[in-house]
Amino acid sequence: MGARKRNRANQLKEERQSKYYAVLRNCPTSPRKMRLVTDMISGVEVNKALDMLKFSSKEASRKVEKLLLSAIANWQTKNEGAKIEESNLVVKEAFVDQSRTLKRIQPAPQGRAHRIKKRSNHVTVVIGSKNAVEEQEVLQEQENQA
Repeated sequence: MGARKRNRANQLKEERQSKYYAVLRNCPTSPRKMRLVTDMISGVEVNKALDMLKFSSKEASRKVEKLLLSAIANWQTKNEGAKIEESNLVVKEAFVDQSRTLKRIQPAPQGRAHRIKKRSNHVTVVIGSKNAVEEQEVLQEQENQA
């Protein structure tokens, strides 16, 4: 491994340790339906996001709610003694990636068959404090201007 590659790998490893996230893999819901729910909570305060998910009528919201609670638990393990209300936790990003697709056949009229794609997805929820999010936005604007 070259020096630049090693340095970049170490840098990414340090960044990953400072992030608080949870990942749900191979969730048997179409990515399109899941994106409707994750787009709803991106950039929202954690408590408000939990309320939105709890009272949403979509089935995918139950899974995302459980995933968000897992991300909060990950944050609490590293920040023992800190309260969620005082830390201004925000859902930094929530994104959905497509996973495997199961191909099935359904009988159709006149001896034919139709292909059915049963899609699944991977969901990632990243949380962080509101102050840290604002600092990153300012740094990105400064880099873009330079």
